[in-house]
Amino acid sequence: MAKKEFQAESKRLLEMMINSIYSQKEVFLRELISNASDAIDKIYYKTLTDDSLTFDRENYYIRLEADKDNRTLKVMDTGIGMTKEDLEKNLGTIAKSGSHAFKKANEIDDEHDIIGQFGVGFYAAFMVSDVVTVISRALGSDEAYKWESAGADGYTIEPCEKADVGTEIILKLKENEDEEDYDQFLEEYRLKEIVKKYSDFIRYPIKMDVTKSKPKDDDSEEYVDYTEEETINSMVPIWRKNPNELTDEDYENFYQEKRYGFDKPLKHVHIKADGTIRYDAILYIPETTPFDYYTAEYEKGLELYANSVLIMEKNGDLLPDYFSFVKGMVDSKDLSLNISREMLQHDRQLKLIEKNIARRIKRELLKMLRNDRENYEKFYDAFGRQLKYGVYSDFGANKETLQDLLLFYSSTEKKLVSLEEYVERMPEDQKYIFYATGESNDRIEKLPQTELVADKGYEILYFTDEVDEFAIKMLMQYKEKEFRSVSSGDLGIDMEEEDKKAKEEADANKDLFAEMKKLLDGKVKDVRVSKRLKSHPVCLAADGDISLEMEKVLNAMPNNQQIEAEKVLEINPDHNVYQSLKTAFESDKEKFGLYTNLLYNQALLIEGMPVKDPVEFSNNICKVMM
Repeated sequence: MAKKEFQAESKRLLEMMINSIYSQKEVFLRELISNASDAIDKIYYKTLTDDSLTFDRENYYIRLEADKDNRTLKVMDTGIGMTKEDLEKNLGTIAKSGSHAFKKANEIDDEHDIIGQFGVGFYAAFMVSDVVTVISRALGSDEAYKWESAGADGYTIEPCEKADVGTEIILKLKENEDEEDYDQFLEEYRLKEIVKKYSDFIRYPIKMDVTKSKPKDDDSEEYVDYTEEETINSMVPIWRKNPNELTDEDYENFYQEKRYGFDKPLKHVHIKADGTIRYDAILYIPETTPFDYYTAEYEKGLELYANSVLIMEKNGDLLPDYFSFVKGMVDSKDLSLNISREMLQHDRQLKLIEKNIARRIKRELLKMLRNDRENYEKFYDAFGRQLKYGVYSDFGANKETLQDLLLFYSSTEKKLVSLEEYVERMPEDQKYIFYATGESNDRIEKLPQTELVADKGYEILYFTDEVDEFAIKMLMQYKEKEFRSVSSGDLGIDMEEEDKKAKEEADANKDLFAEMKKLLDGKVKDVRVSKRLKSHPVCLAADGDISLEMEKVLNAMPNNQQIEAEKVLEINPDHNVYQSLKTAFESDKEKFGLYTNLLYNQALLIEGMPVKDPVEFSNNICKVMM
């Protein structure tokens, strides 16, 4: 029998396919099962227009058979089969898709959309096989034919015997190599695993003999193995069902089955979109943070299906980074795929799905915030930092999307509050949204800088995450209210009496403040009378865009650039320490210098900033005590 050669371009494409198109060899089974499903679909469509045909679903299935002794794996279907001409046309020319041609000729557009598009999936079999044999008998034909190929050298076609309509694909598996285990594709557990992963929701039964065990007899404790044919796929995907038919338990079981997480999701969202692009999606808001979530190793993404066949385990393009915590899947009939189903064109369809999903996630989170505060705060404890990173990243491009989802601890409410809740409570005379930064709520509570703002009855938001202030600087304002740090040089509070008193004190003791500034040259930008301090003797304020907290965060990074805020040392003129300072300035310049350095270092410690010379600081304290 003469061997026929593949067309030159097909031969080259086959070589590429075997070596590079698919990233994982296991997908060959997905491709063959998808083609088998297409073959059954074609009979279904024939019955719609041919009254002589009937479609009894019980007669249509896909079957797997592994033969370890002969190193063969069979994939059989009861589909439409192929004539000699079909074998020549569809298997002799790579990228000639019989499914695509059938779909186009019949103008198919309903719930039974055919999977195949490019006609290359069949050749994935050569990644694991030395020889591929196809035995097929077409619907309406009494003749059967065998197509066989050992790869790029060519193929043969000859008549053969086959009792029933349908197709058998027989793979003669390659021998194991140093880094390749082909035996795995003969193992029962592995075949079930691959089917479950990629083809669990193919709409026809995928059958296979499965090994089971039973007692040897009624009274025996000894067990014997036996085989029984079993359907190993689920067939009906949960996302294709009507949400009204499903319970919370159904969604939670799906979450566990797909191993999206070991926790119990806080919320699920079931989307059925029939607009410009059709897709189904089930999304989950997890309760706990994955151990590697805030690391470079974490990989975001949703499972992506095309016509219920898994294409990608994690498609990151379906989620914006700021919602990377969302788990789940998307299934669409309208995706534009490249020649392997795992390669997706980055086109407007994908962007549209991502945009719609992001909008829906935000809507559901806002609903949870307003109607289920306890669970929202659980979510926020796990993933709130990610929302703040989202505000800060991309130069604030997403701040409008995320600002209503942010929560911060409130000085007056003693709990987490939203920006909307804060603004609604603001007195009419309050110009700014005030915030304070620190390592913890307890530390912030004790900050001297909060005294004046708190004394005025204004609420203060506590920022304890290192990203908080960066995010707020990017946000700039909320509902036309600007943010202002309690450590800012200008608090924007009407203090006519305090201003007058501070000016008089500064004018009366300008030489004292000038001398302190000189002694602290290079450490502070200025020394001045404080209008914000009530009970504390001293504090640091910041002029300019870099705050004291930002200085700490930036200098803790690996590429330490020694960035410094423009610090201002503020002295409380009503504190006893100030009186001691004035006395020392007038009578003991050495002691004045000692007091100045102590006050500066004290202010640093209050801010949680390092004292540059701890030994000197310790010695200075001893001098005061002697």
